[in-house]
Amino acid sequence: MKKVLSLVLVVILLVGVLAGCTSQQQPAEPTTPETKVVKIGASLLTQAHPFQVAIKDAIEAEAKNQGAEVSIAIADQDLNRQISAIEDFINKGVDVIILTPVDSDGVKGAIMKAKDANIPVITVDVKANGVEVASHIATDNYSGGMIAAEAMAQYLSQKGEVGLITYPEVQSVRDRIDGFKKVAAQYADLKIVTELPGRTREEAKKASEDMLTSNPNLMGIFGFGDDMAIAATTAIAERNAKSIVVGFDGLEEARKSVDADNAFKAVVVQYPDKMGSEAVKNAVKIAKGETVEKEVPITPGLYINGKGFVDVKVEGDKVTTSVK
Repeated sequence: MKKVLSLVLVVILLVGVLAGCTSQQQPAEPTTPETKVVKIGASLLTQAHPFQVAIKDAIEAEAKNQGAEVSIAIADQDLNRQISAIEDFINKGVDVIILTPVDSDGVKGAIMKAKDANIPVITVDVKANGVEVASHIATDNYSGGMIAAEAMAQYLSQKGEVGLITYPEVQSVRDRIDGFKKVAAQYADLKIVTELPGRTREEAKKASEDMLTSNPNLMGIFGFGDDMAIAATTAIAERNAKSIVVGFDGLEEARKSVDADNAFKAVVVQYPDKMGSEAVKNAVKIAKGETVEKEVPITPGLYINGKGFVDVKVEGDKVTTSVK
């Protein structure tokens, strides 16, 4: 009988212990919050210029490195298309917008809409006028224009008539032209006699032909981009003219042309891959609440016929380099 009672007591005790264990809530397993994927919308100027293609490729590559999602819309130099793309990014609720403006003045309203929706905007290569952005990443275009003018002056022994191929709607090109004029004005016998727009390679070739026709003594043409300089080189060759060309951007096609035996003597070199990658890095930082530099200037280089890259320094209004 005692054995039976002991067995019953043991069973009762076991049931009580088990009930107590099950009634106590087990502590929850620690959870790791999911890392938010940064979503970036990028509206880019064009894919007709190799320079802009390089920016796009760098943006895509760095977004992959950062684990960010990027949606790219190409404006094809159409302001209305760019505005529509920005509005679409706003509606989709992207975290940050990266922008190479088609029109530095005309894009202001679309950027204001993004800011009203609390979406920061980063501009790359081309500035937006009249509106503050979270960060602007670009070549120091004014200094680059100064470098181009100094190279031109040295090749022409500081004298001769020069023509400029322009793109008036884009602030970065205006800066290059202004920088060129600043240094050119330091040489009394170096005269800028004509300025014509050339937004595409075809338009730049026509502008170059018109310059050469209207100015038979033209000794130099400055093209604000690779396409423009290559177009001017072609026009000069077709007319067997004696003019030389200085360009800007300095991607592979242009550098190969500078290496060849033709009118294209020097090109100011930008680094579009660095611009694109820095834009994405800043976009991710901004999305995470980190601070970034408002202005990220990237100093250009100079590549010349027969030498390749040469040393160049800009201090105030003076450019120090040698093309000889």
